[in-house]
Amino acid sequence: MPTAPNRRVRLLAPALAAASVTLLAGCATGAGASSDGTPTVVATTTQVADFAREVGGGAVEVTPLLGAGQSAHSFDPSAAQLLALGEADALVVNGAGLESWLDDAIAASGFDGTLIDASTGIELAATDEHAEDDHADDAHADDEHADEAHAEDEHADEAHADDEHAEDDHGHDHGEGNPHIWTDPELAATMVENIADGLAELDGVDADVVRDGEAEYLDRLEALDAWIEENVEQVPVEQRLLVTNHDAFTYFLDAYDVTFVGSVIPSFDDNAEPSAAEIDALVERIRETGVQAVFSEASISPKAAETIASEAGVTVYSGDDALYGDSLGQPGSEGETYLGSQIHNARLILESWGVEPSALPDVLRG
Repeated sequence: MPTAPNRRVRLLAPALAAASVTLLAGCATGAGASSDGTPTVVATTTQVADFAREVGGGAVEVTPLLGAGQSAHSFDPSAAQLLALGEADALVVNGAGLESWLDDAIAASGFDGTLIDASTGIELAATDEHAEDDHADDAHADDEHADEAHAEDEHADEAHADDEHAEDDHGHDHGEGNPHIWTDPELAATMVENIADGLAELDGVDADVVRDGEAEYLDRLEALDAWIEENVEQVPVEQRLLVTNHDAFTYFLDAYDVTFVGSVIPSFDDNAEPSAAEIDALVERIRETGVQAVFSEASISPKAAETIASEAGVTVYSGDDALYGDSLGQPGSEGETYLGSQIHNARLILESWGVEPSALPDVLRG
């Protein structure tokens, strides 16, 4: 898969990646199999549910906990969802600390199946990776490289500690870091590989079906990455500027060398609220950098984004033109699937930079 020259996200050692499937205490014997004997899989987010369906094909029955438009940052599963989780053969999670409510849900449901952490092997960006000061300064980017070099050992140590602890706990939290790893298609491919590895090991699953689905989907992710990259490269690096509703696109920014000017919500948590001073500061940065648009997100109210865009005198993308960040879209929308959501996001961002995107490759059509 093509790799942007400055892609800074690094994968950890293969030994850690091999730990993507963790058996929780107790059995994983298929107690939750569907009426026809198909193993049942519960997935936390809309993204990992889509990945599980794509690679699982008809070999598993996938039930998502979160629905379209719901954020994983604050989620309280219903009694029916906890029942489904307790009866499931496997649970697929985004991991990376996204599902802060997960331990309680597992405990309440009595789930004792196979836990598949899609984030295994991915090194997380720091939550202040794109702090909203001096983002347009090239020297700041150099400082980030130095910070990351310093933090690399810390990430490895944390991941190693999590791996060792997995036998006694759930082992799905990689510590502090930005959990929005799916926004880079290359990292999404790693997530898909982790999910496929886990599903292929489930009792009653036809591993060949899973591996075929994995190979086909990875081809599509590779095509998506190449299509985005070839289009982004039409824009001079200094003009690749982005303002979003919240800091959910760190890995996309790193993958395609995009400068993050700021976010309406100054946090990777979409439940945070901007202060008046933070709004004023963002408006000033937009004016100083020449940003042409502010992007709202489909799962977040666009009001603050619209206010900031109006004050700064730039275009706001909201409604059907909002980005898909924490959640995929409603059935029938362009963001109904992961691939559709990423094509939608890239197309709108490119158009905001004055680029008419090239035709999609055949593998991504339909």
